[in-house]
Amino acid sequence: MKKWTAPPAAKKSKPRKPKIDWEGNEQTVFFNWLRLQHKAAFNMAYHAPNGGNRSESEGARLKRQGVKAGVPDVCIAIAKGGYFGLYIEFKATPPKNSAVSVSQGEWLAKLNAQGYKAVLCKGLDSIMAEVSDYLKLPATVVEKD
Repeated sequence: MKKWTAPPAAKKSKPRKPKIDWEGNEQTVFFNWLRLQHKAAFNMAYHAPNGGNRSESEGARLKRQGVKAGVPDVCIAIAKGGYFGLYIEFKATPPKNSAVSVSQGEWLAKLNAQGYKAVLCKGLDSIMAEVSDYLKLPATVVEKD
């Protein structure tokens, strides 16, 4: 009778390094900066959490609730310089940035056509400069009927 032996142990694989959310980390720094440097703008700013990995069912549920691919990451709902507000598609500082998707580019174009200022910013220096410059513009005068 042949003696039983256990099968060889599976090779231990190296644990995966956790994926670093460079864009999310930089965006957190941006919102902290905005809160400290431009409190009124911070109070009128928000992030649209469209990114991230989701299950198919979660993605379908969010889509039914109105989530749309490509909507810019940041909105500052203050009318300045003839614009109705500022929308920013934010990417992390190169080389940690990701490519701009077709739907993101389309949203920027559609928002610009509607009278918003919609821009792409790569990194903290870019977004801080863009927001600072925008907030220096004169207020947009909106005539009400």
